[in-house]
Amino acid sequence: MRRVVITGQGAVTPLGLTCTATWDALKAGRCAIAPLQSLPRDGLRAGIAAEVRDFDPLQHFDEKRLILLDRVSQFALVAAREAVAQAGLEFRASGLGARTACIVGTGTGGELTHDEASRRMYADNNPRVHPLTIVRAMANAPACQISMEFGLTGPAFAVSSACASSNHALAQALQMIRCGMADVAVAGGTEACISLSGVRAWEAMRVLADDTCRPFCKQRRGLVLSEGAALFVLEDYESARARGATILAEFVGAGMSSDASDIVYPKAEGAAGAMRLALADAGLAPERIGYINAHGTGTPANDPTETQAIRTVFGAHADALLVSSTKSMHGHALGAAGALELVATLGALREGVIPPTVNFLDPDPACDLDYVPNTARQQTVECALSNSFAFGGLNAVLALRRI
Repeated sequence: MRRVVITGQGAVTPLGLTCTATWDALKAGRCAIAPLQSLPRDGLRAGIAAEVRDFDPLQHFDEKRLILLDRVSQFALVAAREAVAQAGLEFRASGLGARTACIVGTGTGGELTHDEASRRMYADNNPRVHPLTIVRAMANAPACQISMEFGLTGPAFAVSSACASSNHALAQALQMIRCGMADVAVAGGTEACISLSGVRAWEAMRVLADDTCRPFCKQRRGLVLSEGAALFVLEDYESARARGATILAEFVGAGMSSDASDIVYPKAEGAAGAMRLALADAGLAPERIGYINAHGTGTPANDPTETQAIRTVFGAHADALLVSSTKSMHGHALGAAGALELVATLGALREGVIPPTVNFLDPDPACDLDYVPNTARQQTVECALSNSFAFGGLNAVLALRRI
């Protein structure tokens, strides 16, 4: 199988409108969780979120193009432009577009377009919705818009598996390049899920925090919704080396599993299985892993379950691992979560800086690992995992190596 490396990354997140700004905020332990600005907070029990602020779509798209783009596609396109520019690839004139895949994960797709259509019909009693509602709202719109922007005529599709969507998309891209179905892939995730109906739906599940996100902490009260996108350029290692590309990390493996149990309550066995599969796919002994970017939602159920799964897989080495949840800073971006967290994982590998779990107060006895509380830590790590565990019991874990 061919080796796969990452040569470009781009991001639009609550922590910053570029990948560099996002990583700088992660290192600094900056928290983007704040009172909602895009929605009326009256009547909301949890009036907080991690929103992408100061994003002006007219700085990136003309008005004619914007008619076609839900916010979820806007984020994806801007992030993809940054990733492709960093990778230094040109797709049309070179013919490379025919050998390039585009795989984008999203949990909700064009949520704001759906919300607007519902408002017009049920609140305004308007029988007509925008004629482009479908092409804006469909879950594959971000992947299609990216493929059209860059002339990528290889495989292009969406992956939608709730909070594991991005990691599933990246795992698919890895396998496509390994097996020769594509030479390059633009892959990652995007989400723009902060709508009134969406927030109300999450409130109804009783899983939203009303103060902030405190993963693995005794005082944790739930997750905090977020939005944003991160896209990456993956390519064959030999091709990247031959053209002198800057390699951010080697993408060495992925593991996926399903709990086949409860639609919302996680199982440690499923999470552990995905981590084991990622290690086996990468050919890595557990002792080679120095850092895990945890799923770490801050909910009562997830955090001890993930801790138990890590201990099951790593045994005594678990006490030497550095584990952090960057959702404490950028919130839970659902289908884009794994992509945002890959930015953090790549930064940790490249710079030897482990982003912290912020907002941490007292440790929970059931969560007894080193969660890098509140302040980033300088430590060189060779290999890392990034965990995503979704509703439906869907688990996807990525393995990365410094190169």
